[in-house]
Amino acid sequence: MTTEKMDKNCENINAELFRFVKFDELAGERAGYSNYSYWHSTWRVFTKDRIAMLFLCLLFALLSFTFVQPFLPGQKDAIKIYNDEMGRQLRNIPPGTEFWLGTNSIGQDLWARIWSGTRTSMIIGMAVALANAVIGVLLGAMWGYVRRLERLITEIYNVFENIPDTIILILVAYMLRPGIGTIIFTMCLTGWMPTARYVRNMIIIIRDREFNLASRCLGTPTTRIITRNLLPQLVSVIMMRASLAITMAIGYEVFLTYIGLGLPVSIPSLGNLVNEGRVVMMSPSLRYQLIYPALILSLITISFYVIGNSFADASDPKNHL
Repeated sequence: MTTEKMDKNCENINAELFRFVKFDELAGERAGYSNYSYWHSTWRVFTKDRIAMLFLCLLFALLSFTFVQPFLPGQKDAIKIYNDEMGRQLRNIPPGTEFWLGTNSIGQDLWARIWSGTRTSMIIGMAVALANAVIGVLLGAMWGYVRRLERLITEIYNVFENIPDTIILILVAYMLRPGIGTIIFTMCLTGWMPTARYVRNMIIIIRDREFNLASRCLGTPTTRIITRNLLPQLVSVIMMRASLAITMAIGYEVFLTYIGLGLPVSIPSLGNLVNEGRVVMMSPSLRYQLIYPALILSLITISFYVIGNSFADASDPKNHL
């Protein structure tokens, strides 16, 4: 087709079919907008796991009742020793209408002590998990990314790693006054190491990838690279270690109380309750003093384990591609 014919055809086209459109910057931004949210996607994947959701609801109900229980009507004191009309201690009373879960060997209400002990153990577990997560992530990130600190942190890690955790827990708990603060401090001395090791290993794997090399070439500060480029890739690892740290802390509290270096008897805890139940477990009529606290302890630890693993899988960036 010649140029003259093309021009003639263009003239025949109705000019109303075409018009100039002004450039709109806001419309261009809306065209490239995406409502994707990492945490929304993580939650959507997590809710598909029915077993994890079941344990999440169970754990939420259990913990909610634990902290609400003291304010309910008709609740007894967890540390008060109850006596009968003759002034004798109501020792080892089986579960009934007055004492729903019975009493222990000195006449204290087991129902109130279980929920008070659960509160104490949960406070210890969450405090230890939070402290270990913060310390472990910070040290692990510097250990894996800042090469000048690698040798120093490695030596510190090797010193603590070559000493059994049980020995450190026993020595520190023996030297300090028994209490909640002592338990938390003792567990935090070595509790950060597993998280730091996992974070360090993962950062070594991804620190020299292209997007990090590009950030360093552009002069991005080290702290920004760690917080924006590296740590978001480790959310699944951090969440898994935090959930396991809670169960580990509760287990260590039970262990320290079992060997007599935990919380004093005046402070109810799951460790104290399990230790008290262990003493009378050989008597069939008194085994309820061990079964009830052990059941609560098992539900909490299993729930945190299942929820932590499921949420770690859901928050893995590989599942959000």
